[in-house]
Amino acid sequence: MALFNLRGLNPSESRTFRLHLAYNIIEGFIAGILALNEFVFIKSLHGSNYMLSFLYQFSVIVLLPTIITNELLNRVKNRKRLLMITAYLTRLPLIILLFFPRNPETLAHSGLYHYLFLIIFLSYYFANPFVLPNINLFLKNNYEPGNFGRLYSYSVSANMTMILAVTLLFGVLLDADNFAFTYVYPAIAVLGVTSVFLLTRIHINEDDSWMDHHSFFRKVSNSLVNMKKIFRGNKAFLSFEIGFMIYGIAYMSTISVVTIFLNKKLEMNYSSIALYKNMVFIFAIISTPYYGKLLGKIDPRKFMIWSYLFYLLHISFVEITQFIPYYFSLFRFKIFFMLIPSVVFYGLFTSTMTLAFYIGTVYFCQRKYAGDYQAVHLSLTGIRAMFAPALGIFFYETIGYTGTFLISIMTLILAIILMITSMRKTKIFITDGSAY
Repeated sequence: MALFNLRGLNPSESRTFRLHLAYNIIEGFIAGILALNEFVFIKSLHGSNYMLSFLYQFSVIVLLPTIITNELLNRVKNRKRLLMITAYLTRLPLIILLFFPRNPETLAHSGLYHYLFLIIFLSYYFANPFVLPNINLFLKNNYEPGNFGRLYSYSVSANMTMILAVTLLFGVLLDADNFAFTYVYPAIAVLGVTSVFLLTRIHINEDDSWMDHHSFFRKVSNSLVNMKKIFRGNKAFLSFEIGFMIYGIAYMSTISVVTIFLNKKLEMNYSSIALYKNMVFIFAIISTPYYGKLLGKIDPRKFMIWSYLFYLLHISFVEITQFIPYYFSLFRFKIFFMLIPSVVFYGLFTSTMTLAFYIGTVYFCQRKYAGDYQAVHLSLTGIRAMFAPALGIFFYETIGYTGTFLISIMTLILAIILMITSMRKTKIFITDGSAY
């Protein structure tokens, strides 16, 4: 804890921070392993391009029913118990990977294991619509408004540090044993349950005030109507989400294509890919505390302009690497010159987008609506995930890397213009002082 400035915190904030920090450290370990998941799928399992897009798609499309799961959580008397049941049902199926064959020919020619791999991770990611909305609710009910961004950024930095170390080690391990995932993934099943358990230790009142005895279907219907009311009554939040939707299409349509580019075009091994991701997280770790403080001080739409610009520059340098593919070798690592600035901008993007994605919505609403706003945000993320990843693969197979990247760049420019226009026309107004 000496690494963080925790002066002035009340006991509730200190306890919450410790639990959230431990949660993020474990989740960082898991994320470090899963950072190479798409490369495992195409390099070790020899999955197809479209199936690769589904793998990423599953991690996001599960957010689509977040409004429904949020209502479910609001209706149960013990939401923490429901979270633990969710953890068991979604994380433990990873143990099945212990029984995957370690023969490349069997994996390459048997579609059964490709489909099973996708189903296992669809199950794994389905925890997110239950877990993610509660993080904002748990934290905002324990953190003072002025400490929210700062404390959250500390936890995110610890999360990224763990990702950095684990990703590199796992990449080296995969180069030594392409099938190391068959015993590493089952191990993170247990860690995944543990992290959710720590999250449920954060104090929050769970009494009948949480319960709503109206019909569940009526409440879901009311939630959809409420989303419409939120957008109609909060134009700043509406433009924020439209910008997120536009950016999200650009991001999701290129994420799998970049994976294919690094694997096929640049022929990078696991260690090189892990180093590439490591450098991204180094810049993210360095910049996250700064951006965590900044997010609470400026209009979040202005914050998003910088985030979109960082991703635009990242994609631009990935595209340039196609035409200037020069590199040098350092031990087993291939270091491409044009990917160096790409890494810097992707790190800055990772820092800003992580903060904006998870806590950006709280700056548009009163404290008691934090869960509702985040549920709307996550559900919209799921909507664009229904088509954007596969659309990116379609663009790639139709017009190649350059065409796909240029479409993404133009889409990001549109999102930036929207944020500038929105700031000029609409101000953010919040009545309880819990956001800025």
